[in-house]
Amino acid sequence: MKTIFLKDIAKHLGLSKTTVSLVLNNKGDEAKISTITQKKIFEYAKRNNYSPNHLARGLSRGKTETLGLIVPNIADSHYAVIAQQIEERTKEMGYTVVFSSSNENPKDEGKLIRTMLNRQVDGLIIASTQQNHNDIELLKKNNFPFVLIDRHYPEIDTYSIISDNFGGVKKATRHLIELGRHKIGFVTLDSKLEVLKLRKKGYQDTLKQNNMEFSMVKELDQIRYNQEMEGAIHDLINGTNTVDALIFSTHYLTALGLRELKKNKINIPKDIAVVSFDEMSAFDLLDPPITSIIQPVKQMAKQAAEVLINSIENKLIMEQKVNVLETEMIIRKSCGSN
Repeated sequence: MKTIFLKDIAKHLGLSKTTVSLVLNNKGDEAKISTITQKKIFEYAKRNNYSPNHLARGLSRGKTETLGLIVPNIADSHYAVIAQQIEERTKEMGYTVVFSSSNENPKDEGKLIRTMLNRQVDGLIIASTQQNHNDIELLKKNNFPFVLIDRHYPEIDTYSIISDNFGGVKKATRHLIELGRHKIGFVTLDSKLEVLKLRKKGYQDTLKQNNMEFSMVKELDQIRYNQEMEGAIHDLINGTNTVDALIFSTHYLTALGLRELKKNKINIPKDIAVVSFDEMSAFDLLDPPITSIIQPVKQMAKQAAEVLINSIENKLIMEQKVNVLETEMIIRKSCGSN
């Protein structure tokens, strides 16, 4: 059934949008609108399955000194640190933060944005699914304060804070080449996320720049990557295209890959050097410790909170820019460096 809006009800009944809005917000009696008119509005709205636009309503609410944070998975250590740092910084600046997980579902993300706005948050920090263009565009159109963190929409001008995903993987690939590794593989997810595309491009471009003919990319399903890792590692360590180094595009793929390499009795780094983009807290305690590209997570989180609150406090329209923060490579024994 076609979605109808408040303006459609007003047009059909020959009333002003203000009258319809007052009635649907249960302020008809207060505004001295006749019972007959109120009944017509309610009946037409019900008959046509009208649903209030909580997003539009939330955009006009007053200041509550509360921010909303939406991340893909709060249980992921990467986003847990982001949430913790944002919470700490907002508290220092006199704000509280409400957070929730979208579970990489764009529909859930949209619902969470509406819920946050309905709770009258003053601004939003979103690590988006990157598949929720409509809500992001609407926030921008209405000049609602929000910051995109960790991920961004290249086709939408917003204030975004991300890591140098491209440059980070370039560092790792170049380092492995300098260590004499000539068959470097790359394990990632089959995903439309810009951050993962940039990491893959960083790997491929570095090989081309160094005239490396060997290229082996394994893209695992976003849902079934756990089950698919075994087959991917089997392909990478057997046959004529056996790799001598592996770069994993996320910390959780690294953890799964290390488990499979161990099951196959692969000596790291003698047989295969390993580098992880991002890391888990225990990577430095493993034998051998894992070389990792470290994202400036704390800096990203604090900057997101500060920029957003400054915009709210000073009633500024959010600047439209992508702020790319440099990554750091922590070299440990897994890549073959002594």
